[in-house]
Amino acid sequence: MDLSGKLLIAMPGMADPRFQKSVIFLCAHSDEGAMGLVINHPARELSFPLLLEQLSIDPGAGQAPMPVVYLGGPVEHARGFVLHSADYHGAAGTLQVDARFGMTATMDILEDIARGIGPHDCLLALGYSGWGPGQIETELQENAWLVGEANEQIVFSADSSAKWTAALALMGIDPLTLSGAAGRA
Repeated sequence: MDLSGKLLIAMPGMADPRFQKSVIFLCAHSDEGAMGLVINHPARELSFPLLLEQLSIDPGAGQAPMPVVYLGGPVEHARGFVLHSADYHGAAGTLQVDARFGMTATMDILEDIARGIGPHDCLLALGYSGWGPGQIETELQENAWLVGEANEQIVFSADSSAKWTAALALMGIDPLTLSGAAGRA
């Protein structure tokens, strides 16, 4: 099973406080493990213009839309990843997740966004969420996550606080009907 391009939606019983009510976009999933980005926990202390300033990147004329910066996960906080629409193909380092999404982790995309020639839709994540071989499958069996379809409206929505509920609603699930307890039939 390849979950690349899917959403992991934290169940109400999520034990790890870093992932409570998280929505994670899975950029890659294979027998070797998985890598994803939390798309609904904004980095409150860091804006895209401030990040450009810290990286000494010219913010351009200020005409380009500024993406929201998120805390992508607990691994490698100092590393940035841009999840974006598939219309953008960087000079190097773009992972084409599927026909709708790509992920780039090089400085050129930040410069292109600042100049207004970046992807149509994007978000920036500092750090990522990672799983070893079989770890996601185990967590799914333990009822830690639901797997949902990713759509551009949810992934790139500016309303971070509504993404968890919206991802569940896309699956036809009311959050009030969820239980954190796992069971077997």
